[in-house]
Amino acid sequence: MKASAETTALQVDDGQLIQGNPTFHTVSESISRIVEVKTTKAWYVLFGFFSSLALMFVVMIGYLFWEGTGIWGLQIPVAWGWAIVNFVFWVGIGHAGTLISAILFLLRQPWRTSINRFAEAMTIFAVICAGTFPGIHVGRVWVAYYMFPLPNQMSMWPNFRSPLLWDVFAVGTYFTVSLLFWYTGLIPDLATLRDRAKSKIRKAVYGAFALGWRGSHRNWQHYELAYLLLAGLATPLVLSVHSVVSFDFAVSNLPGWHTTIFPPYFVAGAIFSGFAMVMTLALIARKVYNVENFITMRHLENMNKIILVTSLMVGYAYSIELFIAWYSGNPFERFAFWNRATGPYAWAYWTMVFCNVVVPQVFWSRRMRRNIPVMFVVSILVNIGMWFERFVIVVSTLANDFLPSSWHYFKPTIFDVGMLIGSFGLFFTLFLLFLRFLPMIAMAEVKAVLPQADPHYYEHHGNGKEASV
Repeated sequence: MKASAETTALQVDDGQLIQGNPTFHTVSESISRIVEVKTTKAWYVLFGFFSSLALMFVVMIGYLFWEGTGIWGLQIPVAWGWAIVNFVFWVGIGHAGTLISAILFLLRQPWRTSINRFAEAMTIFAVICAGTFPGIHVGRVWVAYYMFPLPNQMSMWPNFRSPLLWDVFAVGTYFTVSLLFWYTGLIPDLATLRDRAKSKIRKAVYGAFALGWRGSHRNWQHYELAYLLLAGLATPLVLSVHSVVSFDFAVSNLPGWHTTIFPPYFVAGAIFSGFAMVMTLALIARKVYNVENFITMRHLENMNKIILVTSLMVGYAYSIELFIAWYSGNPFERFAFWNRATGPYAWAYWTMVFCNVVVPQVFWSRRMRRNIPVMFVVSILVNIGMWFERFVIVVSTLANDFLPSSWHYFKPTIFDVGMLIGSFGLFFTLFLLFLRFLPMIAMAEVKAVLPQADPHYYEHHGNGKEASV
């Protein structure tokens, strides 16, 4: 659906959300066609590349099970390494999807409708990547079931005072609610694909997952109630999940971790990195699949504003950490933060500050907020910076603890690097499958913000009837 010189722009609320002169039919046609057309060679090349990285990830996990965590760069005192860094990073990536879908839905923000679907999908896939690391970093993976409250013949129960157990509950709940929320929103669109399917296999598969949807008043009534309830359940999870993840560090006595600012600091950082990843994926998808008329500059500019705000929050957290370390009068706390900025990991600390605090300030300029290459570069740098933030928190704190005699410089091995790259392979493999077989934009929600969705629309625009879906 390309906008011509004669087409007008639909104005919803106070911003241009969908360009052109769309109808229910053209929305269905434009978005469904992405799934229905023949798969391009480029998709197969990318899928082959990323699935190879995902396979490498699986092979490395198998080798880890065989050899043990000694294949990583772990040593004393850095008993936590890149596995925990990657876990916190991927959990953070998943936060933007729930925020866009649930919180902006409850706030009735219409600009979310074109970006919420693949943001939700990104959440699911990021949490899958994150969920692999708590299970494999414990060393004795064959007793990983101890993290779950399952009774057994020895009457051994998990330690409910362990933050690792809190992670299992928080991330498990987050994944379950996010998956249900994503799937519920897909149901009307799956029914559209079912009705348009030309092969019996596609019709049967989409029909099974559409759960008998017919678009009746009763269907919509139940759908909207379920969607609203799941949005209400998902909203507190945005705040709670990364707060619980931050407790992995905050409940310890190590200087640099033992601080009450971690929960809000981690939540702001998670939304920050999540929106940056949504931006990266949205810029690529809108260009490749020619959906610039749905994911407009207004959507991108709004996301850039959120990235700027959360960047300021993260920068404020960095400064408050330094202030509290000085104000506390605790020599260990003072050393921990001074050492981050001037010690052996200063290169990582200043990379973090540059990418997370300095780079997003370009978005104060409206011209920069609407510049595609600038957006793409900033989104990549932000995610690099947020990974380094988790690296600085985990590694620099552990490497320089209370006993200088045990200090040691952490050096990652090829398996640390390979598992990080492999997790990206898994993420993009799942995302490519999503783009290929499911609608990347929520057709039903986009239609809901069209003027034609107003029951009194035709009273003011004549009696001409629009093509049905």
